[in-house]
Parts: sequence; structure tokens; C-alpha cells
Amino acid sequence: MRISALVTFVAMLGLIGFSDSREQSVCRVRLALTDAASGREIPGLIRITDADGKPIASEKLLSRGLGIEGDLPIHRWLVLPQATEIDLPRGKFAITAISGLETEQAQREVDLTGLAESKLSIPLTRFHNAAAQGYRPGNTHLHLMKISRADCDRYLCEVPLADRLDVMFLSYLERADADKEYTSNRYSTADLSQLTRQSGVLFGNGEEHRHNFAGWGEGYGHVMFLNIKQLIQPVSIGPGIMLTGHDGLPLQRGIDQARKDGATVIWCHNEWGLEALPNWLTGRVQAQNIFDGGIRSSYKDSFYRYLNAGLRVPFSTGTDWFMYDFSRAYVRMDGDLTTSNWLKQLAAGRSFITNGPLLDLRVAGRSIGDTVKLPNAGTVEVIATASGRVDFQRIELIQNGTVIATASTTPVGGHFEAEFKQPVNISKSCWLALRTPPPSVKDDPELAKPTPLNEFGKELFSHTSPIYIELAGRRMFDSQVARELLEKMKANRDQLVKHGKFEDDLARERVLDVYRDGIAALEKRIAE
Repeated sequence: MRISALVTFVAMLGLIGFSDSREQSVCRVRLALTDAASGREIPGLIRITDADGKPIASEKLLSRGLGIEGDLPIHRWLVLPQATEIDLPRGKFAITAISGLETEQAQREVDLTGLAESKLSIPLTRFHNAAAQGYRPGNTHLHLMKISRADCDRYLCEVPLADRLDVMFLSYLERADADKEYTSNRYSTADLSQLTRQSGVLFGNGEEHRHNFAGWGEGYGHVMFLNIKQLIQPVSIGPGIMLTGHDGLPLQRGIDQARKDGATVIWCHNEWGLEALPNWLTGRVQAQNIFDGGIRSSYKDSFYRYLNAGLRVPFSTGTDWFMYDFSRAYVRMDGDLTTSNWLKQLAAGRSFITNGPLLDLRVAGRSIGDTVKLPNAGTVEVIATASGRVDFQRIELIQNGTVIATASTTPVGGHFEAEFKQPVNISKSCWLALRTPPPSVKDDPELAKPTPLNEFGKELFSHTSPIYIELAGRRMFDSQVARELLEKMKANRDQLVKHGKFEDDLARERVLDVYRDGIAALEKRIAE
């Protein structure tokens, strides 16, 4: 007993010594980010590096790259949703801080040598205030997988807040077997309401309704249903995704049910999907996502062609799996911030998309999404402005898909700005929009040059929805583009007949009816 007691006593002394040693080797630091103008504490992201430039993690703070594979720049950023005390080794560090897209980057050199405690407040200078102009940022496409429910809760409470999003849609989706690890599928409407109360970010629900051939190959496409009252079944269609069933249900069936229930319908992944065109042409889709899940194609592949064929196409975006980027849609709103109101204004085209640069466009005094009506040819005054933390190089004014004017960036303090104000000749009906240079696309010679990278190592992009100009009561319509889309729709129809697995002729005809209606709608427009 005496030997046992002695061993226990010695062990306790060892633990005390270890504790004292640990306490002497670290400094407890209270970290806070503040708005430089008001002094108010704000959420944001920090990056801590030691004297050798090596990133320092913290058990107390969530990695901004949680759930994202690899060793990427995003993994070096830590989420600071509020002032927090963390332990750092005593030594010299550099702490870099940002908050959303609208503040400059700040950096502080810190020497904690010999200190047991310290307080550090980092002021961030805001160079843009989108909310003052009525714009509220949101992510229309998000899922989370392969993380615990506790980590998922924390992620959703902290990351959208630190990224300074106002609206976040968390969507349900299915894939045979794999969806067992889709953590975000487990959230109910009540859970989303609780997340809204906890984070201050407005959460809405959704469903990604989709079809693929051969598992991951292109099929009918993917489409988001946001603010759904109930799941539209089947959520995923066909043996390519679900390893059972057939390809005899078009996405249009689900789209019609979602619209009937009051949901907003947004096509995913730019031009990807054989059923996109007929659903746009028959007025079923309300906005178009691009760069949601990666850069697979560019604006010219869908937006510009759809717009030139006389369609109204609001720009939207999200991040799909995890928030791997700053991608978001800013929507200009009137009235209260609700998910339904935000989506209504998005569908009206009052939006711009970005993962960095912040845009504004005015044509003849009208704003993004508006229509300018001219009795005859003439000029309109165009005012275009942009600002961003990272040098985005220039802004480009687009008319019917062609760059007609540019303005280079100028450094202003710790950020960059670009603007132009000039008259533009209008000789026919058209649309105008503002963008920064589009990101590079593999195997596209026109888009071979990469754009500058944001803090997460992603190529910069931004683009407004159009302002439409009607001349003598006529909308923009390019019959040559319309004929090209007609041929593409027919080719897509032939593809689905070739690759589809149908249980009977009736099932195949049900899908072909979608294309017959889309082709008829476009032929009518061409004839008129």
C-alpha cells in the first residue's frame, strides 16, 4: 500500500510539472475582429503564421477548409465567429484577417515571447457596403457530407456567418449508398430555423433534383428546388444515380410539381444537362447557376446564347459540396429579408454573382434586372463600378455577349477599384451586363488565361445579370443563335434516345414530349 501510494504521489507531481510546463510554454490570447469605423466586433477569418511562415492551427477554432480534401490555401484560414480566447506558443507570429468580401485585409505582427496572456483586436476597414445599396448575399447550393452532425452544426453556425452571408440554402439530395454519408440530408425545417436563430444567417431548405447517365456522366441535368414544402419524389432519377429504375421520368415532371408548390427553380452547373434548353424555353426555370461546384464551362456556353435568343436569364451561384470558395449571389431587395422575398428578387434578375469583386451597373438610370425602353435608336449613359480586395485587373461591359468597353483597376488604400461612365450607342434591342474577366476553362483557347486568385486560391469571377434594352417595343432576338439552339436541342433529344433505358415506349415518349414542347416553342419564336 505504501509503494502504491508513493507511485501515485510521484505521478501526481509529474502531472503538475507537465501542467506548469505547458502553461509556461503558451500564451492565452483573446482574439477579436472589429469594424474600423464603429469599433463593433465582427465575425471573420484569420490566418496565423509563425516566424518561419508556417501556418498555425488551433484546437479552439474551426478550419475554414473542414471537409475539403487536400492541402489548399483554404485550410490555412480559421473561422472566428466572435471574440475567442486561444492558446498560442510563446513567440512571434503574423495574423492576417478578413471579413467577407467587403473589407480590406489586415495583418498584425505579434510577439508573445514571455507573455502568459494577451489581448489582440484587429480593426478591418470596410471599402464597400452592399447592404446600403439594398444587396444581400446568399448561397443557393450547399450540401455537406462525411462529417459528424456535431461538426455539421458548428460548420453551419460559424462558416456562413464568418463569410458574411445573409442567406444560405441547404439542400437534400440522393445517390444510391453514397447518400448514407450526406450529413446535411438530416436537417429538418425546424433544424434550419434553429440554425437561423443561432447564427443570425437566414437558412432555407431545398432539394437537388437530378438525373445522370452512367452514374456521373451527363444526363437530363441537375436542378435546385428552393423553399420547397415537401420533397419532390423521386429526388434522383434513373439507374445512373440510383442503381435501379429507368430513365422514363423527365426533370420537367418534378419542376412542374415544385413550381406548383411555390418553390423557386434554379438550373445547376451552367449548360450541363440535356434538358436545360426545353425547360428554359417553356418558361419553367427562374435562374441559372454557374460555377456551383467548379468551373466546367463559361458564360458564353449558356447565358449569352439564352439571352440572345430572347430569354430573361438571372445569374445565380452557390458552392455545391462544402463552401470551398466565396461564391455567392448578391440580390437587390426591397422589403424584409425572407427566403421567399430574396428568391423573388433573384428570379426578377436583380442580382450579380461573385467570389471577390463587387459590381454595380446603371444604364439610363436603371439598375440590374431592369428594362430600358427606347422609342428609337440613340445613346444611353452607362455607369459601371467595381471594387475588390484582390486586384481583378479590369471590368468589361458586355453587349449581347461581346465586350464593348473596359476599364482597368486602380489601387485605393488596401483594395482595388475600376469604373467608367460613358455613352453607349443603341441601334437595336440588346442586353448589357458588367463582368470581370472570366476564369479559365480547360480546352477552351479563348479562355486559356487564368484570372487572379482569391484568398482561397480560386480564380476570380463576377458578373451582373443583364439590363435589357427594348427598342421600339421589341426585345433582343438573334434568329441565328435561336437556330443553333434549336439544332442543339434536337441533338440532345437524340442523345437521350441513344443512352436512355426505358421500361416501355410510353416512358420514352413521356421524356420526348419535353423536347417536342421546347422545339415547338423555339420554332414559334423564330417564325415570329
